[in-house]
Amino acid sequence: MQEMANVYFYGKRYSVPADLTIMTAMEYAGYQLLRGCGCRYGFCGACAIIYRVAGSNTLQSCLACQTQVQDGMYVATLPYFPTVKKVYDMETVKPEEQLMMQLYPEIYACIGCNACTKACSKELNVMQYIAYAQRNELEKCANESFDCVSCGICASRCPAGISHPMVGLLARRLVGKYIQPEAKHMKVKAASVRNGELDAIMAELLAKPLDEIKELYNARDIEK
Repeated sequence: MQEMANVYFYGKRYSVPADLTIMTAMEYAGYQLLRGCGCRYGFCGACAIIYRVAGSNTLQSCLACQTQVQDGMYVATLPYFPTVKKVYDMETVKPEEQLMMQLYPEIYACIGCNACTKACSKELNVMQYIAYAQRNELEKCANESFDCVSCGICASRCPAGISHPMVGLLARRLVGKYIQPEAKHMKVKAASVRNGELDAIMAELLAKPLDEIKELYNARDIEK
């Protein structure tokens, strides 16, 4: 017989298969995560949740798509985690040292507690890329934060109120626009999209059944 686990979603008890992730367990129980989760045709990182396990008062945070349910787990979702994205114009901002100070001065209040790194759902060295941002080492900050999915869990644990994902995002944008060599082949591709050269190919692709599209995706050539 399949092993079951008793879990609580928003205070209500459900018996679900013990080998499910929190996301699939919520769907098994009849809930849907409607904030556009990446594996549900939206944005990766949108399924950040908080939970605790019976017998412990410690609140944990994780991504619902990659965390298995536990017996006695109490789960709740939040509309968003506390990140603040400052408004700026990529056509006017420059990769200058004072930019981080102007937009995200709180990074200089970091106390080095490393709570952000410990909380990261992707096991990134978050405190390290914030240190790179402090020193305006934008390429290092961009590379260290490259796999960030902007779930905001790191920010929820930060006593200094740093919006780590937004700092990494700004660094990656600055590096892509001003520091990395121009990707000429991408300009050619973008021009072909604007000129409608790919319309027929897209129409043919969209007419295929979903299983065939998935097979084509999994067998694609990945650029090194």
